[in-house]
Amino acid sequence: MRKKDSGKNSHGKLHPVVWATAAVSFFTDFSSELIYPLLPIFFTSALGLNRQFIGLIEGIAESAASILKLFSGRLSDRIGKRTPLVAAGYSISSAAKPLIAIVSTGPQALALRFMDRLGKGIRTSPRDALINDATEPGVRGKAFGVQRAVDNLGAITGSLAAFAAMNLLGIPIRTVIMFSAVPGVIAVLVIVLFVRDVKQKESPLKDGAAPAGFITPRNFKVYLCVLAVFALGNSSDAFILLRAKQMGVATALIPLLWAALHVTKVVFSIYGGGLSDRIGRRRVIVAGWLVYSGVYAGFALLGGAAAAWALFMVYGIYFGFTEGVEKAFVADIVPRESAGSAYGLFNLILGLCALPSSLLMGRIWDSFGHRCAFMLGAGLACAAALLMFAIVRENRPSQTPAAS
Repeated sequence: MRKKDSGKNSHGKLHPVVWATAAVSFFTDFSSELIYPLLPIFFTSALGLNRQFIGLIEGIAESAASILKLFSGRLSDRIGKRTPLVAAGYSISSAAKPLIAIVSTGPQALALRFMDRLGKGIRTSPRDALINDATEPGVRGKAFGVQRAVDNLGAITGSLAAFAAMNLLGIPIRTVIMFSAVPGVIAVLVIVLFVRDVKQKESPLKDGAAPAGFITPRNFKVYLCVLAVFALGNSSDAFILLRAKQMGVATALIPLLWAALHVTKVVFSIYGGGLSDRIGRRRVIVAGWLVYSGVYAGFALLGGAAAAWALFMVYGIYFGFTEGVEKAFVADIVPRESAGSAYGLFNLILGLCALPSSLLMGRIWDSFGHRCAFMLGAGLACAAALLMFAIVRENRPSQTPAAS
């Protein structure tokens, strides 16, 4: 029977569980990004889907998964264990992705993307809570930043593998999608062999009681509302891939463009996480959202392949300043014993906004053109940044007590 680890590292070094979950993310993103940059093109060219239906696929898949993120996070708090849910979620996603290679209709594509995101919905909140369990307050930004950086290294590897497979080896796109099964299986094996629950001082919840702290602090609720404003303008990245192709990036180079984005993500995930430990999460998140606003304005107003490459590289700065830092901010402002529930709510808000944001993006693009669609995203990101700075309070990491 799997035993819980003895506890957190108290000397500023990252716990082995953080590195193990990072390794799982590496192989999972290898699998995902082997196919993700190709999916918009596959859906439009092989299946004949329009942009609005692609928005529907991505929006439904992400929104439905986010509901599970809430329940899986709460369940991990109730049972006092994260790893069974983490293992189940990664296993489902690893099984679903390669099956996309055999679809021939839009509904089939929707079903498998839903299954893939279903797995993500089960695993994400327990995994984030597990990282929080293993991390001291003063290095939370670093821990989440490292996890995101290694995740993005997997994305680089997967994107480059897709590029090599299609352009150097001449492998058809459906076969490339099938190959995503290999790194997915490795990810599940890493979980089985190396991922362990971290022992906490809090006792597991009993008798079906609601998690302590589930009636969340007011500041957390304000933070979620501001996140929702940003998320409504944060549509699927499928649209920037379609825009890059429209700007003149050759289809064969799309995986390479996607890899270049993730190089910037890797660099700035580590830097952004550490920076938030030093100067505070809020400033770094606001900076990231303003970068996002500028990038989307660039996609609206600029043209040419060179501009697309530049925008993708800058876009990585936004991810580096927000992906891990937003999660570390959650840990700063909620009780540790209800971290799973808090991450469930965090992911729920982001996911529920994915459906309207992607549908709106596709609808506006089809009806009014790309300029209106991308300027909407830029405007909402700018508004969210102003709200974040004005109304969300911050607990600096050094001021955040560890749960006892």
